[in-house]
Amino acid sequence: MNQDELKVILQKGEGQFIEFKESAKGLDKEIVAFANAGGGKLFVGISDKNEIKGINITNKLRSDVQDIARNCDPSVKIDLEEIDNIMLVRVEEGTDKPYKCREGFYLRQGANSQKLKRDEIIDFAITEGKIKFDCQINNKFDFLQDFDEEKLDRYLELAGIEKNISVESTLVNLGVAVKKGKEFFFNNTGVLFFSKNPGNFFFSSKVICVNYQTDEKVNILDRKIFDQGLIDNIEEAINYAKKHIDTEFEIKDLARKEIPQYPYEATRECIVNAIMHRDYFDDTGDILIEIFKHKIVVSNPGGLVSGLKPEDFGKVSRTRNTLVADLLLRTIYVEKLGTGINRIKNHMESANLPAPLFEYDKHSFFVTLFDKSYVEGEKVGEKVGEKVGENQKKILRLIRENAYITYNELSEKIKISEKSIYQNISKLKEKKIIERIGPDKGGYWKLSTEDTGCGKINRFSAHSTSLNDTQEHRGSE
Repeated sequence: MNQDELKVILQKGEGQFIEFKESAKGLDKEIVAFANAGGGKLFVGISDKNEIKGINITNKLRSDVQDIARNCDPSVKIDLEEIDNIMLVRVEEGTDKPYKCREGFYLRQGANSQKLKRDEIIDFAITEGKIKFDCQINNKFDFLQDFDEEKLDRYLELAGIEKNISVESTLVNLGVAVKKGKEFFFNNTGVLFFSKNPGNFFFSSKVICVNYQTDEKVNILDRKIFDQGLIDNIEEAINYAKKHIDTEFEIKDLARKEIPQYPYEATRECIVNAIMHRDYFDDTGDILIEIFKHKIVVSNPGGLVSGLKPEDFGKVSRTRNTLVADLLLRTIYVEKLGTGINRIKNHMESANLPAPLFEYDKHSFFVTLFDKSYVEGEKVGEKVGEKVGENQKKILRLIRENAYITYNELSEKIKISEKSIYQNISKLKEKKIIERIGPDKGGYWKLSTEDTGCGKINRFSAHSTSLNDTQEHRGSE
């Protein structure tokens, strides 16, 4: 860092990624706060009034600062740099959160490093995947009263497992229960799969299916709540979707071919993924399967799994509920972990339907399937008063599938030069159909509000009212 860059930082002052310290005192709090957030820079020798005070940088000081970082739990990786009489401590975002120092757990929030309270620490550990819902022992579950052996038999049949040992041993081998002396304990996965009434233990166990008359959340034609265990929830939700999806019949050479509004395989994948990857700690919302006239929206509480970057979506697989996923993997409902997103895309493409829309934020995940009445690009073009070209339609489809796609990747997939990609994207930007968020490296594409013929859609915010809207309907029943 040079003096000019330092002047700019001094003008901006402290913030989410910048902290000024006159001395190394209390440096451990700032280091763990940055490591628990997105990383940052500590300038030692500058007052909180943005005034350069300077500090005597010695080998002992360098060694002391390195020791401070090493003595955090776990150790934090830092780099040191000197700018005249100022020490710059670069703190990387941690990969093993949460981090603590001798004084406790701290998290960078804006221009301050806040000490976390007990419940905040628990919430933070849950968010970072350090506390797993599915593996926790459920002390409220009474095996003699709450266990449903018929559900176990059904699961074993689906998984192709012979019931040739005791029930208790079978449950232990499946990983859903443990035996401690004479006592027998279920974990949360066991409760979700094999409890008589999962809803007695979790508000988050249910699946809600809704059928609307139009493409707006106005007139509800039908609504069902399923809460009989994960396998039953999957089967009932799939059957519900099939029941409310329109079907056309094509007759050729006296043979009748059934053509569903959406591929059954795609809707199944959406439903299974929502149930498998739901954040079961979050009981403020539900898994929703919403069937509109020209689209299906499947949503679940829980955004991207901790450690999964947005640019890795669809490429790298991480599982929020490892044990739940492991049990479902043994059944016909999950072919292979980490392939669900691509299978949804492939099924829609094979049916000559628009690419699915995947949306997510910190708390929720949504998949939208459109039927053949939606023509991508043309509807957008109508909005701005002109048609969108074929290559621009392809660009829009690929950006819809992957907001982090690069110019080079677009060029390879569409089979035109990068120069042509630049020209087409420039036109789409001029029409305000897309915009670039963030830098060329590390940023992403954002589609503008589109008149798709299926209601208004915004990337990352399209369905922000879905959970509350349905809960309002529930409260009125």
